[in-house]
Amino acid sequence: MTRLLEDAKELAPELMALRRELHQIPEIGLDLPRTQAAVLAALDGLPLELSQGERVSSVTAVLRGRAARPDGGERPVVLLRGDMDALPVTERTGEEFTSRHDGAMHACGHDLHTAGLVGAARLLAARAGELAGDVVFMFQPGEEGHDGARYMIEEGVLDAAGRRADAAYGIHVTSSMYHKGVFASRPGPLMAASGGLEVRVVGAGGHGSSPHRSLDPLPAACEMVTALQTMVTRRFDVFEPVVITVGSFHSGTRRNVIPDDASFDATVRGFSAGALEKVRDHALRLCEGIAQAHGLRVEATYHGEYPLTVNHAGEHDVVAETVRELFGEERFHPMDNPIAGSEDFSRVLDEVPGSYTFLGATATGADPESAPTNHSPLARFDDSVLPDGAALLAELAIRRLAR
Repeated sequence: MTRLLEDAKELAPELMALRRELHQIPEIGLDLPRTQAAVLAALDGLPLELSQGERVSSVTAVLRGRAARPDGGERPVVLLRGDMDALPVTERTGEEFTSRHDGAMHACGHDLHTAGLVGAARLLAARAGELAGDVVFMFQPGEEGHDGARYMIEEGVLDAAGRRADAAYGIHVTSSMYHKGVFASRPGPLMAASGGLEVRVVGAGGHGSSPHRSLDPLPAACEMVTALQTMVTRRFDVFEPVVITVGSFHSGTRRNVIPDDASFDATVRGFSAGALEKVRDHALRLCEGIAQAHGLRVEATYHGEYPLTVNHAGEHDVVAETVRELFGEERFHPMDNPIAGSEDFSRVLDEVPGSYTFLGATATGADPESAPTNHSPLARFDDSVLPDGAALLAELAIRRLAR
């Protein structure tokens, strides 16, 4: 383990340079040609079997271990995942390597995830002769609401080594919550399931001075937004947490013009499939009722997104033990509760035993309690954590392949 950490630290300048390169060229969604090209260049020369996605800009790399299994049994497979996409956010961090593209930013740290996974590939490739099994490196686009994991699973990433992966691991950095270098996780539910609510209220526009001659959709849409919050407190048990957040509201062109319609989109989070089904039923009925009361028409739809992210207890315990042995007892933080963020790595964990872990990357000098959070245009990540993240992923693969 000591040698692994030393090798990881030697990779630090290379990994930080890659992360900062990626940070300047953020791409959104499933089509990430520049990011994909940068990953392929970073992996060039390693003994990997490389393939690219057919429908998405993914990269799958397979490392074949060359060691024989002492028992002569079936060779295990471990999958390590890093997501690559950015967010539709205009950066305001002032970093020297700030995004070169207005309206796109690595505000969730996926540039660190990608660079960290490249680091794990380098560490493990140097130890291929000691591995009695194979490693699949999953470089995934489209985590931010585009379900990139589903596309990669459909295209065979879980079976890329020739048989189904036996275990899967991933790391997510945070720009707040945890001090730099602290790993945090929990067995069982780790992150929420998510859904989306899209609402368009249709009225009849007119002059702002004569609302009685029109059918104004704006007051009704605003009423729906506030009523959704009340619905959560009155329709759901306090021990069945649900979050509804309206993140987008659009209507109108001028202050003296009543618009024809008003639209808003909301994200929905919960910790059971039943809770999200209940949100769907109540939310749609609520919007329809308010629209009817105002003499308006409403087009309201609900769609499910990502399932609950659930860590397998045994694999979580392996992660916690490995962190403590690699970095020290104080570097692992057991989480009391899951968080309401959602993740499409959940789709991998639905198919393969594994565990997902947070890694604090709060900027030096910042307070984790008040630092800008992931998804903020001010979110800053300390990329000096990259060697530790790469080392943890590599060591998890080494241990799992040795079982």
